[in-house]
Amino acid sequence: MADGEIVNGSADNQELAPSGKKSGHASLLDSGEDFTMLDDVDDDVDDDLPPLEDAGGGKKKDSATKDTTKADAVADRTASTELEEWLDVLGNGQLRKKIVEAGAGPDSRPQRGQIVTIDLKTTLTDGTVVEELPNLSFTLGDGDVLQVLDLTVQLMEMGEKALIEAGAKYAYGALGSSTPAVPPDADLILEVQLLSAEDAPDLELMPPSERISLANIKRERGNVHYQRADYAFAINSYGIALQITEATSRVDISPQEEEELLDMKVKCLNNMAAAQLKLDHYEAALRSCVSVLAYQQDNVKALFRKGKVGFLGSDTIHAELSKLVKKHSEQKGAEQAMYKKMLGNPTNASVQKHRAKSSWSLSWKWLFGATAVAIGGVALSVVIAARN
Repeated sequence: MADGEIVNGSADNQELAPSGKKSGHASLLDSGEDFTMLDDVDDDVDDDLPPLEDAGGGKKKDSATKDTTKADAVADRTASTELEEWLDVLGNGQLRKKIVEAGAGPDSRPQRGQIVTIDLKTTLTDGTVVEELPNLSFTLGDGDVLQVLDLTVQLMEMGEKALIEAGAKYAYGALGSSTPAVPPDADLILEVQLLSAEDAPDLELMPPSERISLANIKRERGNVHYQRADYAFAINSYGIALQITEATSRVDISPQEEEELLDMKVKCLNNMAAAQLKLDHYEAALRSCVSVLAYQQDNVKALFRKGKVGFLGSDTIHAELSKLVKKHSEQKGAEQAMYKKMLGNPTNASVQKHRAKSSWSLSWKWLFGATAVAIGGVALSVVIAARN
């Protein structure tokens, strides 16, 4: 196994912290490792991911009834006004935003792809402080932080301070987190203030060493998503990392730096193929494997996954298995018809025993044949992948 690679881990030891990059720090995550998928582990986590839906307004509260007293009516109107200050971001009640301090106006809102800096305080609904992160920086919309931040910070004005209520699926989900400590399925309350937003640096002018570091940050974030079974988000992070490695450069780059960029690209493609396989995206996974093999024709992981794609996505093998099932069913029916024709409706115990024995023999032969076809298909796929 190459340096900087790890084997599959459980979701419990990879946390989806709202990591971003604090000012003055070099990376989002501490790990610099890749992972291998030679022995896939079945995940019990639901693979369905919440969509990044468009923002929508909340519903207004009904007016006070006519028979209330004047004082009650005033109180009701005040409560109604307070409720209307909450914006139901997704229209499902799971993500709400309330302005505490107004910002500099709608034109000052940040754009996706910009690097934003915020002050963040996160608490549980019972008031327990989860973490406080001053001057937290991240690329808006890249999936570098909790989904609640990607969805709501883009709605904030410069200097605005907001209170955000987030359902668990937009935070740490069903798994929760150990660092920071968040229970499974926990809703969160976030206090956020938008401090700044600036355009991301030009990749073509970025020094190669910085470009390699940035690509690795995005790849590591993809690994975090993968370990939590958020495969679609993992693919997104790997794709961003690939774009960074593939950007043209208008600065001098050494042969060693070129080799490091290529190695990073291969890691991202291999990891992307693993995530695509988890989502049954066989054609996309095959393209990722082929891209790896174009650079490293003996890459073991790419060869293995290409063979796996050939097995899991092979119409030929599925067709052969279907034919065997049909043939087995027809043979069983023919056998029953033959006994009925020869012996009528036999009650003799020896005849029944003979029929049971014949049926078991046929089932065993059918099962052995089906297994042989499946194993042969896998072997053939791996051999073809190796030759290619």
